[in-house]
Amino acid sequence: MSVEIALRHGFGGFTLDVQFGTERAGVTALFGPSGAGKTTIVNAIAGLFRPQQGRIVIAGRVVLDTATGSFTPAVARRIGYVFQDARLFPHMRVADNLRFGWRRAKRPADEAEIAQVVAMLGLEGLLDRRPRALSGGEKSRVALGRALLSAPDILLLDEPLAALDAARRAEILPYLERLRDETRLPIFLVSHNVDEVARLADDVVMLRDGRVVAQGSVFDLLTRIGGEIEPVGAVLDTAVGEHRDDLTVLRFDGGELFVPRLARAVGTRVRVRIRAEDIMLARDEPKAISANNLLPAMITAIGGTGQADIELAIGASRAVARITRASAARLQLAPGVAVFAVVKSVIVDSAS
Repeated sequence: MSVEIALRHGFGGFTLDVQFGTERAGVTALFGPSGAGKTTIVNAIAGLFRPQQGRIVIAGRVVLDTATGSFTPAVARRIGYVFQDARLFPHMRVADNLRFGWRRAKRPADEAEIAQVVAMLGLEGLLDRRPRALSGGEKSRVALGRALLSAPDILLLDEPLAALDAARRAEILPYLERLRDETRLPIFLVSHNVDEVARLADDVVMLRDGRVVAQGSVFDLLTRIGGEIEPVGAVLDTAVGEHRDDLTVLRFDGGELFVPRLARAVGTRVRVRIRAEDIMLARDEPKAISANNLLPAMITAIGGTGQADIELAIGASRAVARITRASAARLQLAPGVAVFAVVKSVIVDSAS
């Protein structure tokens, strides 16, 4: 399901001028600092903001075209929108909040589909509660369910974790992963948190001062030195290969990673992240070392200011190791040199 977006609007000293799109389901992160124009873009997609110039096409339907004067009102755009503050109706039970979106759907879900959404978001024990009795993470999950039951063509998430503390963010992130993997909807996620983007996004649109400054796959854009986004090290799409005693083997195109045993079936997709600071480099293969993860790699580029950012090809995957300039000089590192990436820590993010 494709989405095409082209917008231009002047706000006095700030001009939003963007053009981008997506050809597939999954999460596209609108990423950038505050004031970059992220929320304005999703409000325009939702029909809550009418730009001076623009064209928006969702699943082949033109919902905005200022050249022809075409403008589809928000209520007719078949869009699910989850705001930062959830915006649940305080006088309604959770069950009634969920069905508020359902009643306005073009094709209301049947009871089995409602039960599926409730189960996916873990809402079974909350249906009789009112919003005042919910935690921040629970409110966010109810808001997600309400949006899904409106049978949208596209889902917009405007910093849904921004108002939550660390514990509540950790609570809701697995549900957002499940949403990404199971709904097969185009999802636009507004965020300025690189770890959140690395964990959830398939593609990234980097915004700064109302312009698109970079766009691409999360696996590429967040592991590129000298780019617009600080590299996180590596974002890898792996699968559970086997379980060995207290370890799980995760396989990807660059080799194997060993992590503490996961309660996941063989073949389950698992996204992992590795911080640049958690990758050490060796010119020769270490023979006696406590680290479980040792990956053959090829240096493709070196950059960075202060410390050295070493861009690596590990199979078809990319990674960035961050080491001191002194270490890079001592090891005589350069593009084209084969090394071993010694991975000290792997962050497993996929939902159970």
